[in-house]
Amino acid sequence: MPRSRFLPVKSTSDLFLITSDIYALENGKLTLDPKRIFSTVPLVKLGDHFKKVQDFLTRFKNPPHILELDHLTVTGDVTFGSDVTLRGTVIIVANHGSRIDIPSGSILENKVVSGNLRILDH
Repeated sequence: MPRSRFLPVKSTSDLFLITSDIYALENGKLTLDPKRIFSTVPLVKLGDHFKKVQDFLTRFKNPPHILELDHLTVTGDVTFGSDVTLRGTVIIVANHGSRIDIPSGSILENKVVSGNLRILDH
């Protein structure tokens, strides 16, 4: 079976890429979306809070838009709302005992977010 028929998913970082909008399914094959500005997939590092698939799934309302993402690092207690767009290099670090909620509709481009951030709907 040719390698183009499947992409290995060994970690939630791989799962993040597979479920993202950088891939298009054509004739049963996953191909890199031609609208992607980079010729390679982004480097994605998800911390321990994302290690288990169930934890990973509860931290994303839906997969972020990452067509223009080059590098993503997320560590700590971080959740993502729906329709979040990540571009360039994005680093999100929730300090121990803190939580960061990325609000729905956010666009993060070449940003470092750290500390504690909770935006509550009311």
